[in-house]
Amino acid sequence: MGEAGIPLRAAVITVSDRSARGEREDLSGPEAVAALRVGGFDCDDAVIVPDGAESVERALVAMIAAGASVIVTTGGTGLGPRDETPEGTRAVLEREVPGVAEELRRIGTAEKPAGMLSRGLAGVARGALIVNLPGSPAAVRSGMPVILSVAKHAAAQLAGEDHA
Repeated sequence: MGEAGIPLRAAVITVSDRSARGEREDLSGPEAVAALRVGGFDCDDAVIVPDGAESVERALVAMIAAGASVIVTTGGTGLGPRDETPEGTRAVLEREVPGVAEELRRIGTAEKPAGMLSRGLAGVARGALIVNLPGSPAAVRSGMPVILSVAKHAAAQLAGEDHA
């Protein structure tokens, strides 16, 4: 909860050409949304955007403008030619929070070696914590507890509250 018991706002962005075209059901976005809701955040359904840095940047800016204090992206963090979620995120970030991204990679790599290939970022921009997750539902299930373990504390710090 934020000020006066108002739930903190969160947002989820699924980055996928195929899901944006309606060719594949988005399975990872709903996983992240459900976890945020269980974690006490007010979170609308995931927004689906095509791969590419510009679409990610636009979606992040829109979510920040809508008042989200925590934004999770899923997809576009790999090595494919259209996997540009980190580049779109970097364009928005004011400061990186590398410990979150490092922990997500550590957990992902423990589950399967390809976890090392995730280029996801974590950082802050205009009062919001932004974290990139890989696009698989399994990666989201593994990563959301990491995000939720620090999300409320990060949101409070970004809102100017003292350390607890």
